Amino acid sequence: MARPDSLAEYPFTPRFFAINGHRLAYLDEGDGPPVVMVHGNPSWSYLYRNLVLGLREQYRCIVPDHMGCGFSDKPQTYAYRLATHIDNLELLLDHLGISRCVLVMHDWGGAIGMGWAGRHPERVAGLMVFNTAAFRSRRMPLRIAVCRWPLLGPMLVCGLNGFARAATVMAVKQRMRPEIAQSFLAPYDSWRNRIGLLRFVQDIPMRPDHPSWTTLAEVEAGLDRLRDHPMLLCWGGHDFCFNDYFYDEWRRRFPKAQAHNFPDAGHYLLEDALVGIKPLIASFLRRFWSAP
Repeated sequence: MARPDSLAEYPFTPRFFAINGHRLAYLDEGDGPPVVMVHGNPSWSYLYRNLVLGLREQYRCIVPDHMGCGFSDKPQTYAYRLATHIDNLELLLDHLGISRCVLVMHDWGGAIGMGWAGRHPERVAGLMVFNTAAFRSRRMPLRIAVCRWPLLGPMLVCGLNGFARAATVMAVKQRMRPEIAQSFLAPYDSWRNRIGLLRFVQDIPMRPDHPSWTTLAEVEAGLDRLRDHPMLLCWGGHDFCFNDYFYDEWRRRFPKAQAHNFPDAGHYLLEDALVGIKPLIASFLRRFWSAP
């Protein structure tokens, strides 16, 4: 993929952590109380670039690229399962000595991050939830379902880069600048480098016989252990996938959450509504830690 210095608005150098012979890339920027940001599919740590830039003067920002994403390795034969991604996050945070953090989650990052948080609620100071789910659902848009179909799915996702490329248009309400869209796509520049995106889509558990169904059920059960943790819930209301059904479900499960709906923002709400979200994040973090 492209070099970090060729990406728009990404003045970071990734670090690497070896897990079972593969390299997991991550950002570790700034000093202070840790804020861990967990991305989804088909994005990568680039999604959080503006949060890192805004927070690293006061906080330690840790942003992993899941295996198969961003600057991480993209092995062709690998257990791209929810349980594996949760385990990888756990291994990384243990390696970095993170005893307590605020967790930020988006898209698949919700299930992965909440999976880790449910295992270690005592290590979670607070939760920031952006357009995601960490509970079972039978809802799946047709435009995502077709990416799971035999033969057609691999051609669309890996061959044509249809999943990641479509996200640069359909996941935002405001049109991305070309250099931003290209940076989102940079890690996924070949069939081989898109394998993780395909496996993420295939790993969405819609039925009890799916390999990740039990894992997601465990993540869902773990939400009860986090029910009283402070939560900031920010939602892009113009999301074709994680629509207001999911927003309302989060509010039902976490009635004490500080909830904000941005009706003119899409799935990538940090692209569409950053100006409105940044002060909410700053205020939320001050609840736990005073700036140095």
